[in-house]
Amino acid sequence: MSGARIGVIDYGMGNRRSVEKALVHVGADVLVSSEPARLSGCDGLVLPGVGAFPRGMERLRSSGLDAVVTDAAAAGRPLLGICLGMQLLFDGSTEMGGAGGLGLIPGSVSRIEAGGLRIPHIGWNVVHAERSSPLLDADAAYYHVHSFCARPADAADIVASTEYGERFATVVSRGSVHGVQFHPEKSSRDGLALLARFCALVLAADTGAKVAA
Repeated sequence: MSGARIGVIDYGMGNRRSVEKALVHVGADVLVSSEPARLSGCDGLVLPGVGAFPRGMERLRSSGLDAVVTDAAAAGRPLLGICLGMQLLFDGSTEMGGAGGLGLIPGSVSRIEAGGLRIPHIGWNVVHAERSSPLLDADAAYYHVHSFCARPADAADIVASTEYGERFATVVSRGSVHGVQFHPEKSSRDGLALLARFCALVLAADTGAKVAA
């Protein structure tokens, strides 16, 4: 992916190292950093995450990394949220009494209505496309680990869904902002393919920006 760099946002919440390794595996030029100034120079961003929504937002805001994410979205730079990182893209969550999110995709996050199934939801589930997207090639199984799910206010933002007690959005997109509830870095060949397609989006956006300039 020569000529474009992807920044992995390190805010102390989880799986940044495994995300970095997966991105490098598919040929990305990767920077893992907690420094806003360095991340602001990247052509695309990945917001990973494992843990509680309120704590994630607290970490982002206290370090100024929330502005890095929202500024990238405003500039049209590709952004991918993974697991908790996807949930943080929304307006807010009911988890642990509730907290406001980044507000990049309208909607909320609440506990999965699992209908008696075990929570957290841990395992491989087939993801079904709801609309076409450059992130997905075909329906495939991806690895999920979560207790909460996103509920987009606009159905047009839902790219794909899966079922665990209820049917919920597991891939979302609004403009250059994308999110996946599952862990592509832990989802074998299909997960790596999704990350490769995100890298291609970053490269295409970077090339277009340079041509426009």
